Amino acid sequence: MYNLILSLHDIIRWLVLISGALAVIFTLIGWLGKKIWTSRESKLGLLYTMSLDIQALLGLLLYFFFSPYTTPYFSNFGLAMREREARFFLLEHVFWMLLAIVMAHLGKARGAKAETDAKKFKNAAIFYTLSFIFLLIAIPWWRPLLPF
Repeated sequence: MYNLILSLHDIIRWLVLISGALAVIFTLIGWLGKKIWTSRESKLGLLYTMSLDIQALLGLLLYFFFSPYTTPYFSNFGLAMREREARFFLLEHVFWMLLAIVMAHLGKARGAKAETDAKKFKNAAIFYTLSFIFLLIAIPWWRPLLPF
């Protein structure tokens, strides 16, 4: 079960990265280019937040139930803090990913609720960019980028 969930988590990472990059690019272009907010920006924000949510669900399954990098350390947190990979997955990965998810959802909500197109683009661009930066920090780049 661990390998299946980890493989899905690895594959969906690419959907998250691509949709996040597109959300950042299109909202920055819209903000800086004084464009009109369209359904494209709304759909990209929805795709980004939905893919992050699915990724979070898979990550939580790994974190609490299946991962050999987290579950053994719940009973000895002190030992985990001395091991780089265990510390990363127990604390750092979760912390930065939660921030990325919160920022993405704030960007989507504030972008949708703003009164003008300029404010929609500005709000979405700022929060999506922060989310994407946190996402890049949280990814374990030393691990295989594809599950096969």
